[in-house]
Amino acid sequence: MVLTLYGYPRSTSTQRVAMTLHEKAVPFTFVLVDLVKGEHKAPGFLDKMPFGQVPYIDDDGFILYESRAIATYIAEKYADQGTPLIPKDLKAKALFEQAASIEAFNYDPYASKAVFDKIFKPVFTGIPADEALFESLVAELAKKLDVYDQILSKQKYLAGDQVTLADLSHLPYAELLLQVGTKVFEERPNVSR
Repeated sequence: MVLTLYGYPRSTSTQRVAMTLHEKAVPFTFVLVDLVKGEHKAPGFLDKMPFGQVPYIDDDGFILYESRAIATYIAEKYADQGTPLIPKDLKAKALFEQAASIEAFNYDPYASKAVFDKIFKPVFTGIPADEALFESLVAELAKKLDVYDQILSKQKYLAGDQVTLADLSHLPYAELLLQVGTKVFEERPNVSR
């Protein structure tokens, strides 16, 4: 049976999982969950993903939600195909876990809130972006990215010299922040690289 990804194409979490599936060369079927129509709040959906969010996967009856957990599952299940995304060596794996925590706790809280306010809130609620809030979130993110720039001055990626899931997890929000004209990445040469 082919793995099925249930999600919404503009969802950064859905993008994180799809990117991992592509990097690992895993065939999958995509099922659109239309957030605009509220399909993520329907009883049948909530039976699979009780928080009413996207994405979740169905891997031959095994249901898993939360994008980082899904990405890790895929990377480990298909470790021997596609791009290696989780190191096997104990110390390298510890550095990967460290980098994954950096993304989850030092990047995502600022990037996700900034993107939500600037892009998603106006689309889904009709409420305009709060420019002051957006700028303050980007300013906080910039402080974190200053540290990233120091780390990346010594190595190619956050966990060392090989790309990992931690690096990929940054991409959906980075893409959206670039689309709204922030220079927060390109102002830091190692982050930009």
